[in-house]
Amino acid sequence: MNVINRAKSMILSPKTEWDVIDGEQPDNAKVITGYVLPLAGLAAAAAFIGYAFIGIDAGLFRMKGVNWGLFQAISTLAGAILGVFISAFVIDALAPSFGSEKNLGRSVQLVAYAYTPAWVGGLLAILPAIAAIGGLFGLYGLYLLYIGLPKMKKTPEDKQMTYFIVSLLVTIAVYFIIATIMTALIMPLMGLSMSQNILESIRVN
Repeated sequence: MNVINRAKSMILSPKTEWDVIDGEQPDNAKVITGYVLPLAGLAAAAAFIGYAFIGIDAGLFRMKGVNWGLFQAISTLAGAILGVFISAFVIDALAPSFGSEKNLGRSVQLVAYAYTPAWVGGLLAILPAIAAIGGLFGLYGLYLLYIGLPKMKKTPEDKQMTYFIVSLLVTIAVYFIIATIMTALIMPLMGLSMSQNILESIRVN
């Protein structure tokens, strides 16, 4: 599997690419090491460079320095791996409730490839001031998730929208839970805190 070609196809011709993926044997290790890690790794590297050396200054809030870069990079990479596995596990567990196929491998494929636009957009974190724009790329992933359900989970047409909405809520909840945990665990290890950052900004100003 060529990561660049797959990412390009998922973004430009997703319906055709889901057909191709449907013909592949699910392999969680291959998807994670061969696709998630390279793409999320690039996004993590961009975040490290952006926040370590360029940073962002939003008035009372500043983020710049190696520690901030490491925090962003670790959060991006760990969040990607955990997000794919946890979201896939929950979505797969809910599959029978929507007349869909219970197959964890297919669920991992579904979530991992639907995240493609978010990781591509994450490359913009190399310029923190426009990182939010990159985050908007992830919205396209919602469409990828929607059209991927019938292929990956064999979801009936009459249950596709409901299953999509539930899957969307699951991925959003997982994202925020992981982000909260990562912030609580990693920021103290890096000697970082939001309140301290604001106070330092006030003193500088």
